[in-house]
Amino acid sequence: MTSPTLTFAAARSRAHGPTAALWHAVEVHRAPADLDGACELTVCGTLARVTTEEHWPVPAIDVCPACTTHA
Repeated sequence: MTSPTLTFAAARSRAHGPTAALWHAVEVHRAPADLDGACELTVCGTLARVTTEEHWPVPAIDVCPACTTHA
């Protein structure tokens, strides 16, 4: 019997007005090869574009605090 592994991908949100673009965590329920750079719902509820160039957690300072604590 195997247990499912919880996997996260990194996603970048868009800047909106005074809100800066942040890195977010996206819970992935499919193979990483199936990620196509589309927008996904993040852990904190934001829509952000998944990137395959970065891995979660990202080594950056502009990371969503809510995604950091939940992921």
